[in-house]
Amino acid sequence: MEQSDPLRSRTLGADLRALRKARGMTLSDLAAALGRSVGWLSQVERDISEPSISDLRQIAGALGVPMSLLFGHASAPADEQGYIVRAGARRPMGSGEEGLIEELLSPDLTDDFEVTHSTFRPGARMEKPARRPTQEVGYIISGKLDLTLGGREFTVGPGDSFRFRGEEYRWANPYTEPAVAIWVIAPPVY
Repeated sequence: MEQSDPLRSRTLGADLRALRKARGMTLSDLAAALGRSVGWLSQVERDISEPSISDLRQIAGALGVPMSLLFGHASAPADEQGYIVRAGARRPMGSGEEGLIEELLSPDLTDDFEVTHSTFRPGARMEKPARRPTQEVGYIISGKLDLTLGGREFTVGPGDSFRFRGEEYRWANPYTEPAVAIWVIAPPVY
């Protein structure tokens, strides 16, 4: 199968390659971080070799993604893979421990961006501000969310959207209702 084959974009290997590239890592960089050979990693990215659970745990750690993101590649019917993500078949992202539940709306991570469905539980808050080398746009579907973007504070509600680019951000939902947002992130980070 050649890399231009559309079936390639539906695989674990394609997602791993996209995540590695989004982080500016070469095959050599990631292989060294994993203590594995470049050849082995190349075979994993081309779906020739299947990584073990321990390998996936190491890869997720090296790429800074939750291990749960590396599962769920076969949930869509073959004719829908790479095109359709059904409501009950979204891949969960993160642990949800801060009160944020995220699901991947994009079919995979091989595009220049990813789209997520984010639910911020009442009372949830991001404990520490973060900064990532991304451009992000969010659209609030329901509820309200307090945002700190580049040192400025905002409250956004249904129908509002926002953007930040590589600047420090933080979120909180001090309200009694969940806040639900659609989030677009470029390049993919999960």
